[in-house]
Amino acid sequence: MTVQVAGGPEPFGRIRPVGDRALLVEVAGTAEVSALYGWLRERRAAGALPGVEEIVPAARTVLLDGVADLPALTALLRGVRPTAASSTPGPLLEVPTVYDGADLGEVAALWGVSAEAAVRIHTEPEYVVAFCGFAPGFGYLTGLSQRYGVPRRATPRSAVPVGSVALAGPYTGVYPRSSPGGWQLLGRTALPLWDTGREPAALLAPGARVRFTAVRDGGGRAAPAQASPAVRGGGAE
Repeated sequence: MTVQVAGGPEPFGRIRPVGDRALLVEVAGTAEVSALYGWLRERRAAGALPGVEEIVPAARTVLLDGVADLPALTALLRGVRPTAASSTPGPLLEVPTVYDGADLGEVAALWGVSAEAAVRIHTEPEYVVAFCGFAPGFGYLTGLSQRYGVPRRATPRSAVPVGSVALAGPYTGVYPRSSPGGWQLLGRTALPLWDTGREPAALLAPGARVRFTAVRDGGGRAAPAQASPAVRGGGAE
């Protein structure tokens, strides 16, 4: 698939300086973020993007931090129009998932299918980590068809179990630790998404590809995820 980076007279909606050492590039959406991030990552790996210390994608922006020459980088960005097809795919990670989440039946009903069909729908795509945030190791994964987007829960849970595989809006995510959360829980994985004893600590990084595979419980996997009481208030994802 080729995705043109859209915008106004420039390839991007806007390129903003952030202080004297960073640029914030605004684009139309997640697909454009992925295309731009992949292009920038490859240029930096090839030594063709000097003077940029960090590249941080988000839902509609890409932040370039530690920039040595803001005018030169701005001029470079104004002259490019990267596409998803122009970047090398990231590494592929398989996430074995037990699909017994507390909200699986509700999600299936929203989709108008059985729970078994909902599992097939969720395991069919190859996902891409669009960006990370909310908690260390939490990736926002795209790849599920837009027609399967689901709303967050009206009232978030006080504690979502670690390893929960969940949906909200157009994204799939895996909770790297127990935390409040309002995403719809489909299942769980025993795969450690965040481990400070590992380098890097985060298993998911922007650009990585992910496939969810349905597995049966057993073999030392985590105990079934129990739905926690709902909580009203902030601090949840």
